[in-house]
Amino acid sequence: MSKVYEYLDELVERYPCLKICKDDINKAFEIIRDSYNVGGKLLVAGNGGSAADSEHIVGELMKGFVKPRQLDKDIQDKLSEVDTEMGKVLGEKLQGALPAIALVDHVALSTAYLNDMDPLLGFAQQLYGYGNKEDVFLAISTSGNSQNILYACTVAKAKGLKVVGLTGKDGGKLKDMCDVAIVVPEAETFKIQELHLPVYHCLCLMLEEKMFK
Repeated sequence: MSKVYEYLDELVERYPCLKICKDDINKAFEIIRDSYNVGGKLLVAGNGGSAADSEHIVGELMKGFVKPRQLDKDIQDKLSEVDTEMGKVLGEKLQGALPAIALVDHVALSTAYLNDMDPLLGFAQQLYGYGNKEDVFLAISTSGNSQNILYACTVAKAKGLKVVGLTGKDGGKLKDMCDVAIVVPEAETFKIQELHLPVYHCLCLMLEEKMFK
């Protein structure tokens, strides 16, 4: 068995309650993997603790998670051609990245937009600006009913992006707007968030294993 799927098996072994999510986690992995294979990126958003989770996910994807992700020799050589000394340092210390953007991080843009237009459309505006049909939007909402997330999903679908949901309870309205929704089996916000972390860690591990041999 591929180590990619060993991570998924280990997840449900450690968290038996997530067994009901196993197929959806695998589908989410496949959607994001396919996006990366055609040069896409992951756009991530959530509110409150889910905003922090968005940043956490991007951190695991944009640098080494459990692998060093050493650069290929051709890019190391190109860096050294630009500048021998700096290129050597960069070639040794840069790591392979899986492109991902947390839409929660852009304070100047977000506050300008909420001041000028509508506070609930900030993520939607960024989806409109950043999103391409090769990309995936990872929408995080513990209730599945966060209005700013639903607006962003609407833009994502209109632009041809795949949408992966990470939610809880009954999935809310978000569940029906996703290509796949991972609905963890909890109802209270903090308990949902406690299960979101091992789910997205598993996804990041699976993606790293697949994309960086």
